[in-house]
Amino acid sequence: MGRAVEEGGKALAAYLRPREDGRVKNDFAEEVTDAVNTLGHLAEYWLTDPQRTLEAQASLATGFMSLWASTLQRMTGEEAKPAAEPDPRDSRFRDPEWSENQYFDLLKQAYLITTRWAEKLVKDADGLDPHLRHKADFYVRQVSAAISPSNFIATNPALIRDTLAENGENLVRGLHMLKEDIDAGGGDLRIRQSDTSKFEVGINLATTPGKVVYRNATMELLQYTATTENVLKRPLLICPPWINKFYVLDLTPEKSFIKWCVDQGITVFVISWVNPDEKQRNKGFYEYMKEGPLAALDEIGKITGEKEVSAIGYCVGGTLLSVTLAWMAAKGDARIGSATLFATQVDFENAGDLKVFADEDHIQSIEKKMDEHGYFPGAKMAAAFNMLRSQELIWPYLVNNYVRGRQPTPFDLLYWNADATRMPQKNHSFYLRNCYLENNLTRGKMVVGDETLDLRKVKIPVYELATREDHIAPPNSVFIGAQAFGGPVRYVLSGSGHIAGVVNPPVRKKYQYWLGSDPAGSFEDWFAAATEHAGSWWPDWLTWLKHQAPEEVPASKRSPGGRRKTLGDAPGTYVKG
Repeated sequence: MGRAVEEGGKALAAYLRPREDGRVKNDFAEEVTDAVNTLGHLAEYWLTDPQRTLEAQASLATGFMSLWASTLQRMTGEEAKPAAEPDPRDSRFRDPEWSENQYFDLLKQAYLITTRWAEKLVKDADGLDPHLRHKADFYVRQVSAAISPSNFIATNPALIRDTLAENGENLVRGLHMLKEDIDAGGGDLRIRQSDTSKFEVGINLATTPGKVVYRNATMELLQYTATTENVLKRPLLICPPWINKFYVLDLTPEKSFIKWCVDQGITVFVISWVNPDEKQRNKGFYEYMKEGPLAALDEIGKITGEKEVSAIGYCVGGTLLSVTLAWMAAKGDARIGSATLFATQVDFENAGDLKVFADEDHIQSIEKKMDEHGYFPGAKMAAAFNMLRSQELIWPYLVNNYVRGRQPTPFDLLYWNADATRMPQKNHSFYLRNCYLENNLTRGKMVVGDETLDLRKVKIPVYELATREDHIAPPNSVFIGAQAFGGPVRYVLSGSGHIAGVVNPPVRKKYQYWLGSDPAGSFEDWFAAATEHAGSWWPDWLTWLKHQAPEEVPASKRSPGGRRKTLGDAPGTYVKG
């Protein structure tokens, strides 16, 4: 225990020191204030009407009376049906002690009754402003995840066993890791979700052979080496998000979408965004469009001699691609012949929990913080994304790392997830205001450069992929956005979430996807009539892509860079910044 206290003191010092010397500004109070105010409005809704107050009190009391009755039955040796049972998918309560030991069973059921009651209060608060209600739902889920008895030594049977078995050595290791992770975050906790020592970009991640064929201040353009005798005549340009890095599509070789495309006979070009600093503070969507996909189109034309490409956009990279398509349509630029959008939103009315952070007060706060350095820190964005699924992405790691004292297992996807990037001030502010706050793109009010954009002018074929469990780009939001384009749209729904639903190689034979009619009407009606197919959607997309432009040319004509000098091997230098 003495060693644990010593390590705890070091962790506390690592947290306090950068705040005392001014390197870190604590904005925790600001975040707590917003949560308290939001939940205060929820409480006010239920307490200002005596009838509603009585309903809320009776609901909670009924749950605890059922728990008390079942507990008494068990104490007398009778069989008793639990008053509350966890979701079968909830891994927090799988230890047998949670059901067999009456103390832990009581804690578990009391927790479930209370948190479900709180969630129902939000759900039934019909009179609240919709945005306020959404925020209340988000904050209630955060509190529910935080107070789970599975998070604390005294209330978790597995943690008690571990601590007694190791005589507290687990706490010493855990607090030492806590200090290391606070140091790694510069005073803020950077939760380790994977054993980072097992991965290195360019060594066992992002290893598909290719070259850097172009570079500017915003991006590097990568071209990959053909592995087939012939390739599709029309090359493919991938525009990834600048939140995190492009190699989510080029993880280990067996998971790599980029390698799979190359092996199917596609000439693949990928944008690798720079990790921006204060020098990029004044680059907005227009600059990212001009120096990203438009600059890439210029270079692809010079390298391959082709006048048309197919294009893919992922997440915010797909939003940028959609903006580019509308801008090109206004200019009469027809160099993109078809577009694929992975988990991409162009309509943000139903944009999910990220809208919690996109009201005027939050955006002003973010803009104020960005004024200091000219960018939004990647660690802040990573923390926000983790909070969207805190029960899976925060609390299990806090318990495993800092209480059990166990190193997380190596996982390439979580290594990538922690490889966060910064966002330029102008670009991030434009995105938050024009997309999440004002929803200007599908309303025909977004202005980029000298053009007011209209997605209805985009007449090319679009393959729109949504993922069923997406917490960033919900499938209903993607479905609504798919109806904004002026040409034919093939809407496909993949199983799993924002990453695993996209990065799903056919050889793994995991998940499923749904195909249905053209996107129209409601998502619920579309899904009810859709047909489920086992496995990966990748082959369906390949068939669609080849149908758009089936002509092939010898791969010998597609050496990276053509006759021009290349700038180094893929994955390039920007991805390591």
